[in-house]
Amino acid sequence: MNPDLQHLQPYPFEKLRALKSGLSPAQGLNHIDLSVGEPKHPAPEFVRQTLVDQLSGLSLYPATKGIPELREAIAQWLGTRFKLSSDLNPETQVLPVNGTREALFAFAQTVINPGDPKQGTQAVVLMPNPFYQIYEGAALLAGAEPVFANCSAKTNFQPDFASIPEAIWRRCQLVYLCSPGNPTGAVLDLDNLKQLIELGDRYDFIIASDECYSEIYGNKSQPPPGLLQACTELGRNNYQRCVVFHSLSKRSNLPGLRSGFVAGDADVLKHFLLYRTYHGSAMPVQHQHASIAAWGDEVHVEENRTLYREKFKVVTDILRPIMNVPEPDAGFYLWPETPIPDTDFTRELYRQQHVSVVPGSYLARDTATGNPGAKRIRMALVAPLEQCQQAAERIKALIKNL
Repeated sequence: MNPDLQHLQPYPFEKLRALKSGLSPAQGLNHIDLSVGEPKHPAPEFVRQTLVDQLSGLSLYPATKGIPELREAIAQWLGTRFKLSSDLNPETQVLPVNGTREALFAFAQTVINPGDPKQGTQAVVLMPNPFYQIYEGAALLAGAEPVFANCSAKTNFQPDFASIPEAIWRRCQLVYLCSPGNPTGAVLDLDNLKQLIELGDRYDFIIASDECYSEIYGNKSQPPPGLLQACTELGRNNYQRCVVFHSLSKRSNLPGLRSGFVAGDADVLKHFLLYRTYHGSAMPVQHQHASIAAWGDEVHVEENRTLYREKFKVVTDILRPIMNVPEPDAGFYLWPETPIPDTDFTRELYRQQHVSVVPGSYLARDTATGNPGAKRIRMALVAPLEQCQQAAERIKALIKNL
């Protein structure tokens, strides 16, 4: 067996199941699940119909590189959405993937040269803390050392890159970003992205920006910026060392379609395509046609944002008088502070009110300055408005009982 498998930690939801094991929730209360970030809004009907109309694709082997029409649709969407000054080359700078999860994991296996920990040359993969656990697993199974940049209220929930020693930067081969952040909802501004690009030039590492929550935001006039947008403002139209990951799961309520893409540095994507060709992870042709339809429409995306705005307003109006609930820049999570340890709060919320959330400490790692997820919970506002409102009222009742 691969010895690095033993370094993998249990997934947060596995730990959550163990935490709730043996608890009997209150009688007469329906279960409201705010723990899993699985969109519950309806999938766009026109995408469903396109998928049905293209079922003849079941008789075809899909190409790993995807059909040209999909790559062109993605390049056009990226250029418009992020105000790119030059067109992306659909042939060399765009690669469809089966959702960002598998791509984020596989990417590290492609770009990491692990080095030798005994010689002090082991590669480092830097990531935010708290974080999406795929980043850590990808680093470990690529033979690298995960290093965590804490995201706390003191840093406005941004990765504290200034705290990273130069010795770590010298060994750094890959930085995972998540903007908007999971679970904090924080967005890295263009200045911070440019500073990280400059660090990448200085220390020769690749930046992988997970931007799958970028299309869910409150302020219509301020959509979250992206890494390629920062490149454009620097006049860096080859996007050297920079790649972005996007998905239709959150943007278009299509988690089951398993459709996303990677775009950016052509040289990096050339190697990633080689890896994926052997990995055997091509997107089914009918899914590609459905994806073209989704990337080409913004009406359903704005409708989706409106639903989330309504839920955020209702829930925060209820919770803010009784707990500290930071306003997220984007995404569909809330990251409030708890009056007691987050694991105790999660257990009692489930036992007394039959509401599931994730303890913040399960989404982060302990560091020398503590666990930045401690005494916080992640609430995914994916349930219907009425259920989100009920959950907020139950949290309010629990805090009063405490």
